[in-house]
Amino acid sequence: MTARDMAIINEISRWRFLLGRHVRELFGFTGKRACDRRLEKLTLNGYLEKKNVLVGYPCLYFLGKEAKKLSTVSYYSTKQSLDKIDHDIAVIDTAIYFIKTRYLKLEDIITEKQLHSLEGFTIRKHEPDFVFLEGDKKICVEVEFTAKNKNTFYENMMANFSKYDEQIWVVPKIQKKILQLFYDMKIADTHILYWEEVASYVREERK
Repeated sequence: MTARDMAIINEISRWRFLLGRHVRELFGFTGKRACDRRLEKLTLNGYLEKKNVLVGYPCLYFLGKEAKKLSTVSYYSTKQSLDKIDHDIAVIDTAIYFIKTRYLKLEDIITEKQLHSLEGFTIRKHEPDFVFLEGDKKICVEVEFTAKNKNTFYENMMANFSKYDEQIWVVPKIQKKILQLFYDMKIADTHILYWEEVASYVREERK
């Protein structure tokens, strides 16, 4: 078990799952083959579990049973909501986008799972998809692909506004309803990042 193996396992713990390409981009593998070989070895030894959850989607890597024995693993999950796969993959892609474009470190990112953990045993509250630290600023990021009820959308934005220095919403250009809600509310320190920009960057990084 190498230090990079441990880092991969801990990162999957934070996000619930990662794709092979996420691991390759986050951990500096020189090529797809080298990354796949390492993931296969971790899978064969029970530290990871490789799942085909939907036809046409790449395999998802979850934690395996052996990972439970590692003291550094704080969050263990082997399930994924099928109706959230696109969203959850996009969240990880967006985190990689910010890591690469703003020169962040992995430890600068706080995932939604970690944020809920910090709540303890209180009533579950809304948390953004992830938060990152940039200097003395705490910035939250929301990836929004489907329009919510206007009141829910407003409550989520105001909850973010009260807790963070800035909030960034990642929204597809075709989601006119979401964009209109965003512009109607005019909440300070709140910004839109088009999903197409993130997706284009991720595609270029994979070449």
